[in-house]
Amino acid sequence: MTRLAAHAPLIALLLALSLAAPPVAAQDGAPLDGTGGANDPGDLDKGLDLLGEGMRKLFKGLGDEIQPRMRDFAEAAEPVLSRLMDLIDDLDAYQMPERLPNGDIIIRRKPDAPPLADPDHADDIEI
Repeated sequence: MTRLAAHAPLIALLLALSLAAPPVAAQDGAPLDGTGGANDPGDLDKGLDLLGEGMRKLFKGLGDEIQPRMRDFAEAAEPVLSRLMDLIDDLDAYQMPERLPNGDIIIRRKPDAPPLADPDHADDIEI
C-alpha cells in the first residue's frame, strides 16, 4: 500500500470536515473594519497562501511517487502500443475494445470502414 493510499481516508475526512465546518465568529471583540482581529484580510491571505503551499507539497509528493511507476509503465507498454499502431490504420475505423468472458480483448473493425489493403500484396513493387 502506498504512503498516500494509507493516509487517503484521513485526508478525505480532514478535507470534508474543513469544508463542512461553518465559520467561527470572533470572540475577542476585534473590529470588523480590517484593522486587525479575526476578519483581517491579511489573515485570510496568509491562510490561503498556507493552503496553497500545502497543496503544492501534496501534489509534488504525489508526482514524485507516481513518476517512476509511470516511466516503468511507458517502457513496458511502448512495444505493445507500437505494434498495435502498426496494425491499426485509422482509429476511427474501429469500435471500442471489448473484453470477452475468457479474458481476451478484441477490437472490431466498424462495418462501414473502408476495406484494408491486401497484406499479401503490400510489399509488392510495381515496375
